[in-house]
Amino acid sequence: MRILLPRPRGFCAGVDMAIQALERALERFGSPIWAYHQIVHNRHVVASFEARGVRFVDDLVEVPVGSTVVFSAHGVAPSIRVEAAERELRVIDTTCPLVTKVHSEAKRFAEKGFTVVLIGHEGHDETVGVMGEAGDRVVLVETLEDIERLVVEDPGRVVLLTQTTLSVADTAAMVARLKARFPSIVMPPKQDICYATENRQRAVSATAVEADLVLVVGSRNSSNSNRLVDEARRMGTQAHLIDGAEDIDEVWLKGVSTLLVTSGASAPELLVRGVVDWVRGRHDVTVEERATAVEDTRFRLPVLVR
Repeated sequence: MRILLPRPRGFCAGVDMAIQALERALERFGSPIWAYHQIVHNRHVVASFEARGVRFVDDLVEVPVGSTVVFSAHGVAPSIRVEAAERELRVIDTTCPLVTKVHSEAKRFAEKGFTVVLIGHEGHDETVGVMGEAGDRVVLVETLEDIERLVVEDPGRVVLLTQTTLSVADTAAMVARLKARFPSIVMPPKQDICYATENRQRAVSATAVEADLVLVVGSRNSSNSNRLVDEARRMGTQAHLIDGAEDIDEVWLKGVSTLLVTSGASAPELLVRGVVDWVRGRHDVTVEERATAVEDTRFRLPVLVR
C-alpha cells in the first residue's frame, strides 16, 4: 500500500500560538488554569491539557473570581470580555489574529449602519464571537436557501464576512449568489477564509484523485477538519474523519492500494504518525510526502506569557 501525506497539514499558526500560550500559562501561573471553551477543537489536545490541570468551561461563572482564564483561538464576544473584567479575571487571549480581523470588520461595518451578512455555522464558537460584535446588524447564512430568503434593511448597504474555516468551494458559490442578489455588496479587503484552511483544502484536492481512500485526522467539532472530508468527497474519493488510529475500521482498507492521510489545523502531527504506524503494522507500505504550499506564518504569543 502507498500512503500519501500531503503538506501542509496539521497545526496552523493560530493553533500553534494558542497551544503554546496555554503551555506557558501553566508554567507561569500553575494549575488550575481555566479556559473558556476548548482551546482548539481537538479531543486529544483538550484531554492532554485536562490531565495537567486545565479546566475547560462554557460559562465564566464557573471561573473563580480573580483566577486566570484563557480565551480560545476561536475568539469571544465583547460581552464575555466585559464579564471577565467584572469578575477580575486575569485574561490570556489566544484569539487567532485572522479571527480578530473578522471581529474588527463586523464591528466597523455595523457601526456604519451596514447589514453584516456572515457565512458560517450556527453555534460554532467563532461565529458566536463575531456575531456578538455586530448585534442586530448581523445575519447568519449557512446555505444557498438562506440567501434566497434573506431580507435586509437597505440592499445598498450590505457587507459580506465569513467564518475562517469554511469550504472554499462551497463559500464561492454562496458569495456568487450574494453578489447576484445584492450587486453593491461590500467584500472584505482580503478574504476571511484563512490561508491555512485554504492550503489544506487545496492539498487534499490536488492529491485525493490519486487515492482510493482519504483519512482526515481531526475531531467532530473541528470545522476545518470536516471541510477536508468534504473536499475529498467532492473530488470523488471515499473519505472518513477520525480522531486517531483507534477509529480506523479495517474494512475501509479492503482493496485500497493508495491511502491519503491528512489532518485538520487543530490536530497534532503525532496523531497522523499514529495512523501511519497503525497501517504499517498491518500492511507493507511506502510513504510519500507531497508538498503543495509552504507555510511560514507565525503569530506572537499574548503579552502575559510572552
